[in-house]
Amino acid sequence: MIYVHVPFCRSFCTYCAFYSEIAGRDCGKAYDGYLDSLLGEIGSRKEEISSPTEVDTLYIGGGTPSVLPLSVLGRIIGALKDIRPQGFSEFTVEVNPDDVTPSFASGLRDLGVNRVSVGIQSFDDGILRWMNRRHDSAGAAEAFRNLRDAGFGNISIDLIFGIPQLTETVWTETVRKALELRPEHISAYQLGVDEGSALADLAAEGKWKDAPEENCHAQYDILCRELSLAGYRHYEISNFALPGFEAVHNGAYWGRIPYVGLGPGAHSFRRVDGTETRLWNSEELKDWKQEGEILSPEDIRTERIMLGLRTDRGMEAAELESLAGKEAVDALKEEGALTDIPDSSSERIRIPEDRFFVSDEIIRELI
Repeated sequence: MIYVHVPFCRSFCTYCAFYSEIAGRDCGKAYDGYLDSLLGEIGSRKEEISSPTEVDTLYIGGGTPSVLPLSVLGRIIGALKDIRPQGFSEFTVEVNPDDVTPSFASGLRDLGVNRVSVGIQSFDDGILRWMNRRHDSAGAAEAFRNLRDAGFGNISIDLIFGIPQLTETVWTETVRKALELRPEHISAYQLGVDEGSALADLAAEGKWKDAPEENCHAQYDILCRELSLAGYRHYEISNFALPGFEAVHNGAYWGRIPYVGLGPGAHSFRRVDGTETRLWNSEELKDWKQEGEILSPEDIRTERIMLGLRTDRGMEAAELESLAGKEAVDALKEEGALTDIPDSSSERIRIPEDRFFVSDEIIRELI
């Protein structure tokens, strides 16, 4: 399981705080420095990359991986395939609609990519301008068609709700426009203020206020209803898929499966002889360094509860009760905040879908 971070964007979105640098017209030297350092890291971590893993996936994210020339992406992929010649069962690349020409889409297929995540975010042009996105609604639909025409049968799109100026009517139209495309997967996130983003600066200056919680909840309910009617499985708090198209790579994160993170700002998770370690790379375009910390028993307990209850599979009842205490679990079941999963092969407990929106509050009661 491998993640590669591409730290380049043509412009910065209002809400984003992921590490990235502007990719201007004369960015060849920046690409070269990044590529040399990334190939060096791949070589130095060859043993980790080649080790057998429970999940055999590759995810290239960012930033905006689609700003890289196909030749640069090809060198990254080639270096990884030299170490893992068997390839990857699920190979995802994140793209911005503005970059997805017919030739670029075909080029991704030629590189072995079999899943694409498209950062559409909205089908309302006014909202897209506020977000400082480079595409418009028509461009998003065209990019999706280009990917379909190139032969991609596994496409995910991202959407954002919880924006103060986003009305329920516009949000419903956005969701329905997404469904007209019939992507295999939809990820939908509530807008938040992340440290380091332009939105955080606006909030600090008193120029931004979050949307009322009841508005966000209403938009989440619209999302759940519309996607359920369209046949999508709500398999994780923010993720919906047609049956059989659940994201394997992201599912491994929620399952706390070890992975290798490559590139500046990337994180890794390692488990050796019962010791669990989180590692992270520094945020610089070349010669980044790696730091890490060993997780304490309390860290591990918290993660197991937080991640285990994010999905519709929930957790085994015995595991959750041992981590959180049977009394706390029973109290939340009485309130309807937790429920037994019927017809499961083992006794399992989950947060019901109608409580997913307040899942953070429920999980806090357990940790």
